[in-house]
Amino acid sequence: MKHLSEFTASDLAELARADVVRALAEDVGSGDLTAALVDCAHGARARILARESAVICGAPWVEAAVLACDPKARLTWHVAEGQRCVADQVVLEIEGRAQALLTAERTALNFLQLLSAVATKTAVFVDAVQGTRAAIVDTRKTIPGLRLAQKYAVRTGGGVNHRIGLYDAVLIKENHIAAAGGVAAVLKRVQEMAPQARFVEIEVETLAQLDEALACGAKMVLLDNMDIPTLQEAVRRNAGRAILEISGGVSLQTVRALAETGVDRISIGALTKDVKAIDFSMRMT
Repeated sequence: MKHLSEFTASDLAELARADVVRALAEDVGSGDLTAALVDCAHGARARILARESAVICGAPWVEAAVLACDPKARLTWHVAEGQRCVADQVVLEIEGRAQALLTAERTALNFLQLLSAVATKTAVFVDAVQGTRAAIVDTRKTIPGLRLAQKYAVRTGGGVNHRIGLYDAVLIKENHIAAAGGVAAVLKRVQEMAPQARFVEIEVETLAQLDEALACGAKMVLLDNMDIPTLQEAVRRNAGRAILEISGGVSLQTVRALAETGVDRISIGALTKDVKAIDFSMRMT
């Protein structure tokens, strides 16, 4: 599977269509009983309004949902993907068959609300560390079945994708280290077993473990739940030898101070896990 950084517009459209097919099958089933009350020949115009400020994300999914129900529908975006809207702004106008727009409404809004929420939250964290070297990075804490969509939203908000899944990179955590017999043993093992990995990262919980990992040639180290003085010392000891990432206990209140320690990456599960949907609504005219 391609990494998201390698996706073309066609790849993204295909991802959105696949997600929408599943979502419509779940929602519509054998047919929309309520929309069937509307004359199938009746045309309509609809506007999607933002009820709050947000970074718009999810246009390919909205378009896929609408066009799956009415291939001749016309969509006009007034706020581009990745741009910020304000409260009460019309972000999209749609023309098509009324029955089809009613059927597509919830699926389209679900994707727009979720993905805009992820992009908006990511943008807030990215803004908070502006001027430091730290990138804001996502995790695997995603909604099952929507990982690529959510990771796309992180990118739209200015963040960076971590590994996509267990198959494309190696992240050695405390249980892997314990089961494999220690830092040195597990790093030696990974060189033999996973030469195709996009990257290899090892998690450390102490400065002693960091020293051991660096001595074994680690090129990417995850500093787990360390306080500010310990992180500063870790950056000093590392001296640019490995990419340093912070994980654990990161909040909007703490992220700036963490970034100012000089680490390279800050991974935040809450970008995709603890998300409050952006409020959008559709009104037909």
